[in-house]
Amino acid sequence: MIIDEFITAPAAVVGGGVAGLATALALEGCVVIANEPIGGGASKLAQGGIAAALGAGDSPARHAEDTLRVGAGLTDPQVAALVTGAAAGRIEWLRALGVAFDRGADGLPLLGREAGHSLHRIVHAGGDRTGAAVMAAMRQAVLARPDLRVLEGFTLIDLITAGGRVAGILLGRPDGTRVAVLAPQVVLATGGIGGIFDRTTTPSTSRGAGLAAAARHGVRLADLEFVQFHPTALAIEADPLPLLTEALRGAGAVLIDAGGDRFMTALHPDGELAPRDVVARGVHAITARGGEVFLDATGIRDLAARFPGACALARAAGLEPTRQPLPVTAAVHFHMGGIATDSHGATSLPGLWACGEVAATGLHGGNRLASNSLLEGLVFGQRAAQAIIAADARPPRGALAIPRGLPVLAADPARIAALRRQVGASLGPLRAAAPMQAALQQLEAWQPEARDESDLLLVAREVLGAALGRRESRGAHQREDYPAAAEPALRSCRSPEPAPLALLQPLQSRVA
Repeated sequence: MIIDEFITAPAAVVGGGVAGLATALALEGCVVIANEPIGGGASKLAQGGIAAALGAGDSPARHAEDTLRVGAGLTDPQVAALVTGAAAGRIEWLRALGVAFDRGADGLPLLGREAGHSLHRIVHAGGDRTGAAVMAAMRQAVLARPDLRVLEGFTLIDLITAGGRVAGILLGRPDGTRVAVLAPQVVLATGGIGGIFDRTTTPSTSRGAGLAAAARHGVRLADLEFVQFHPTALAIEADPLPLLTEALRGAGAVLIDAGGDRFMTALHPDGELAPRDVVARGVHAITARGGEVFLDATGIRDLAARFPGACALARAAGLEPTRQPLPVTAAVHFHMGGIATDSHGATSLPGLWACGEVAATGLHGGNRLASNSLLEGLVFGQRAAQAIIAADARPPRGALAIPRGLPVLAADPARIAALRRQVGASLGPLRAAAPMQAALQQLEAWQPEARDESDLLLVAREVLGAALGRRESRGAHQREDYPAAAEPALRSCRSPEPAPLALLQPLQSRVA
């Protein structure tokens, strides 16, 4: 493979969202790579906010208890404790960067409540535009640092290894340019896998490129079957589907069927504020049989002022949220599984780290607690950076290698759409062996024509394999053929077969 340019750096961070930028800002120099302008992606779209125990009567321990309860027995208690314990400090760090969190007339933070939380503990900035406010401040901070080099518009092709450890990353651009970044430490903060599904609230670029790269090197993966569906995506013709934040339900919005009746009160004592997987299945049960579900937020006082983002999304679709219930559907929103890491973000491949949605840290278990995602990225970004600074920074020695792959980066959109439909039809909120096995057979027979198509296939096959292997219903993974939870509750781990490697001969002498 011809390499057009190579760059050397002490560390490379792949991802321009909250986890990637939190990592970069805590490092002492690195290259930051993103396939779009940094500060975007799913992090920028986040509406709900950041969970932190800041209110009277609250504590990190209570926040951790809620995280454990919602995680369906699979959350690591130590990870939950360290993340919730670091939350207040991370909020203060963001304030120092310039994030103006919403405050009341008394000057104290305005705290919202979302599903699964026992208290009001969600901090917001700009109402339901928290992600945009946080990412704008973090982007500005990164661009102000002369020791942080930013590469935008680059796609991750694969990891480069040498001597059994990471040696860098190979990047590509739409014009065919290939750039190798040689670095002894690589952080994958590439986001989730929502884009492999046909109905998702996540950006179309969230198709698991980082997860696929790790899998090709046999890196240990965990909890892949746990895919969280958001119950209130706006039901319109769009890709991705606009998200109506869970905070609307925390403020009093209710879910109703076509007859105007609330249905969640019969499914869970907490009604619309039940854990997200319960609400998503309630919505899915109605829409799957051809019914309609609506989110009625007309009773919320000052709706447009408190939720400007959600109101703008509804109005862009020709709907008026202050006067009419909004049609909603369940859609893929977050991946609890990913690359298995320790409590500092280290993976099973030396020199490779992962944080944010691409990682499986043990925080989310089988069902993520609302507004813990931005928090996880902030906490683990800092922890990974601290571990990298303390790690061996000597450059790897030996021949550089990458997995053999397809030379074409961008796939035919029609082929991608067909793959996404197959994934969505087999890996919904309620699953069964027969459709999952049929989908897996079809995907195993599929011959990819481009790299991103190959990535999608690899990730989908791994998720289907994990979902077939978990023969129980737990958290966000619910099976019609195995409706009960098994004991004991065990996390699932997979180590994919590594792909054959090819040497990067033009660069071999540079690191010998």
